[in-house]
Amino acid sequence: MYALFEDAGKFQTGRILSEAESSAQIELESGKRLKAKAANILLKFEKPTPGVLMAEATALSATMELDLAWEFAPTDEFSFQELAQEYFSDNATLAQQTAALISLFQAPHYFRRSGKGKFKKASADVLQQALAAIEKKKHIQQQIEAWALALGEGTCPDPIAAQLYKILFKPDKNAPEYKAVVEASRATHLAPLALLQKAGAITSAYEFHWQRFLFDNFPKGIGFPSLEAPVIKDVLPKSTAQAYSIDDSQTTEIDDALSVQGLGTGEVIVGIHIAAPALALTPGHGIDQIARQRLSTVYMPGNKITMLPDHVVQSYTLQEGRDCPAVSLYLRVNEATLDILGSETCLEKVYIAANLRHDMLDDVVTEAWLANPATALPAGKDIPQMPHAQLEFLYRLAQHRKAQREVVRGKPENFNRPDYNFRVNTLEGLAPMGDEKVEISQRHRGAPLDLMVAEAMILANSTWGQWLADLGVPGIYRSQASLLPGVKVRMGTKALPHAGIGVPCYAWSTSPLRRYTDLVNQWQIIACAQHGNTAALAAPFKPKDVDLFSIISAFEAAYSSYNGYQSSMERFWTLQYLQQNAIEEVEATIFKAFEGEPPIARADNFPLVLPVVGGGNLPRGTRVLLRISGIDNISLDLHGQLIEVLQDAATLSGEIIAQAQPDEDDETPAGPLAIAVDVDEVPAAEVSQP
Repeated sequence: MYALFEDAGKFQTGRILSEAESSAQIELESGKRLKAKAANILLKFEKPTPGVLMAEATALSATMELDLAWEFAPTDEFSFQELAQEYFSDNATLAQQTAALISLFQAPHYFRRSGKGKFKKASADVLQQALAAIEKKKHIQQQIEAWALALGEGTCPDPIAAQLYKILFKPDKNAPEYKAVVEASRATHLAPLALLQKAGAITSAYEFHWQRFLFDNFPKGIGFPSLEAPVIKDVLPKSTAQAYSIDDSQTTEIDDALSVQGLGTGEVIVGIHIAAPALALTPGHGIDQIARQRLSTVYMPGNKITMLPDHVVQSYTLQEGRDCPAVSLYLRVNEATLDILGSETCLEKVYIAANLRHDMLDDVVTEAWLANPATALPAGKDIPQMPHAQLEFLYRLAQHRKAQREVVRGKPENFNRPDYNFRVNTLEGLAPMGDEKVEISQRHRGAPLDLMVAEAMILANSTWGQWLADLGVPGIYRSQASLLPGVKVRMGTKALPHAGIGVPCYAWSTSPLRRYTDLVNQWQIIACAQHGNTAALAAPFKPKDVDLFSIISAFEAAYSSYNGYQSSMERFWTLQYLQQNAIEEVEATIFKAFEGEPPIARADNFPLVLPVVGGGNLPRGTRVLLRISGIDNISLDLHGQLIEVLQDAATLSGEIIAQAQPDEDDETPAGPLAIAVDVDEVPAAEVSQP
């Protein structure tokens, strides 16, 4: 005796070995034995054999017309045997009954299951909708196959091109465009990116990187809602100082400026003036919500995405020629010894005499000129407005402060690697398209203007950080326990030492227009300035405030992503520079060597890191001449084929010239793998070392 039964949604046939009241032991043709419930046994038969029955029934079911079967089917619930009798004949054979069962089971749009071997036909409306859906699905599948075929032949269909970046970066896996790419990828044995490149879908490497970043970080776009910048309502006293900012020409968010008063009196007043958006914005304000979502300005060569809308920035930026609201830190400095005698924080308006620019003045304000103002200047250069004596004093103070920090650090800060400036020549007001001419120039760390601003910002951040701690007001701090390898810079709410900088505590506070952590700290500092010893009660953020920890966590994630994108785009433009200038050979220094793998070198005159093909076991510090090959602007890969060794590994002051281990607190633009945001306040200890 044989049986046809249902098991796990499938029909099985086999020989009945034994049978009980509620179940039967059945042996399949494969020899496998199953226990089937009596309720699941649909047919019992003596002949033909199960294999013959299923072959005949399957062939017969393929000839059944489902529309006709639906017409013949009873209105009420029916069994498959009843349908076989209606469709074939009153004396339907075993094969015909089984064929009816198979057809019913495979056509849920015509017949819905109503029990074991029982069915009920769908209503006419439901059937029409189901048939339309099936036809649509069939058409879509045909379209997927056609698109996949076109992709495999090297052509990208327009619908796929329109969805290109969504397919690559944030796909809807049920979308036909995505399914076509997957199908073509399987058929051609190419990765989706390589497939789409071959099909000509990716026409701009720059747009590829840009869209990937937007999909990950700005899925709703980079536009701002329409919000007015609130007016500062506080009546602020007018400062007697005249301040000067020092930034690059591309900087529009001018956060900080410096002033010097009292030269020649024995006690000099140095002012560090920070733009004060926190005097107008409040936590929870619409603009604050925008800033908290973005958390930082995103920097990249030729473009940037600001944390705040431009009209808001312009309302609070330290623009030359006007009195600007500021949070000012005044330091009383002994003119002879350069010791700091005391400090005071004021909320005030300060006149910005000039916005000085690094790229215009770095080759003018040199050590030689500061030592002797009669030193000849480059042709056509002049010092706009800011007197020589003030610059000279700020430079002496910066050198003194740096030397004091180095004592705390336990070793000097070495500026043995240059930073690089990127200038992408785009039309004014337009974002780059990727094929613009790019210029790369060196900006040497430790240049006088750079050092003046960096040391002033470090002094402000450490002074205000300590002040917050003394008054019991929480802030957002950066700390580093030691300079031992692997000890990273951390962010937290406790005033802990920063070994890399050499200060007892360090709270970012000097860039409130471009970093959200600084805006948060400025709210806390303003509370201290307004309320003194009771500031902890009035400050927006209280001790152990969960909001602070949430901000820190979100900021670190966003900052890492933004910096990673800046790094990749610096590398992109470096590769463009090589191609535009037909540079085929570069001199480089090996800074990482691996057992059994090509060593990694850093170009001597470009912000470029690359593997050395044929470098063998060359040690760190070896200078080599490399031939550039294999540039890929999508993957940002390239190779350097070793031509010759220029100089054996060398050391400087007992250290390898090119550092092998990166500083974990990468914050300054220093090459294609570097990260940067605000170079004004980052000392060598926080310069990136990719």
